[in-house]
Amino acid sequence: MRAHIKSAEDLAWLLAHTQGFRGGYVTDIQVSKRRLFDEGSGRDVLAGTSVSTVIRYQLRGIARVAKLTMIGVTDFSVFEQEGADCSKLGVIQAETANDRLRFWFDPQGELYVVCEEADLEEVSAPLIESHPLNHVALWTFQSRMAAPPSVDWLLAELDQAGLPCSWREVRSRRLEHPAIQWEGDMIPAREKADDAKSVRVLAYGPLDGPGFGIVLRVMGPEDRTTGKVLGFLADLIARRYAGQCLVGNTIIPGDEWSTWKMLEQRKEAL
Repeated sequence: MRAHIKSAEDLAWLLAHTQGFRGGYVTDIQVSKRRLFDEGSGRDVLAGTSVSTVIRYQLRGIARVAKLTMIGVTDFSVFEQEGADCSKLGVIQAETANDRLRFWFDPQGELYVVCEEADLEEVSAPLIESHPLNHVALWTFQSRMAAPPSVDWLLAELDQAGLPCSWREVRSRRLEHPAIQWEGDMIPAREKADDAKSVRVLAYGPLDGPGFGIVLRVMGPEDRTTGKVLGFLADLIARRYAGQCLVGNTIIPGDEWSTWKMLEQRKEAL
């Protein structure tokens, strides 16, 4: 999901959609300053400041990760006393005044932003007890396209890539959230059917408008084979469908997924 926040009506929609991020917590704060070279003075001049926050929260059985980027920032403060933590949110407060948006991310005002406009990016998935937010190997993809890929298509593509897998359906989860369409394990061919090592695939239907989502996660200890299966499926889905990927606290456009992954691998190698 993507949305642009500029007017009082947009702000009212944001607060209604997120319920003020009630009970969530801020995981990341980034400040970006844009500078341009001024030929007259021969110096770089400030051309704009943006502040982005990543917020994890839960609402009506859905786990959500939202990135709120506030653009044209004219006032910003973040304050934590020693030993305190302002990342946990009760509920945010916001208002419009003098063509500006004002955000208070906590009652005490430790995180406060005044800006001209804001962009919201969000990836959501059904909240399942066995689907922890901090899972070691977890990849989520959300698209506005009509229908998710089929199990048969995923299996065929894995087979062609030299990563043959068998499929074991998980039936008990379907009652946990009505949006779940199917769920099961991709078990690498070299593993026994009862082996704990597999890649769990969960497909779900619309949550916030049309589209579908896919969650991939390694079950049991991650090894080279399950890591390759998860990585191949993620690349395959991101190339085939338009959408957004979520890795940890980072939301990535699907068409940039392969480049982002390559850069992360290079960082790890250094």
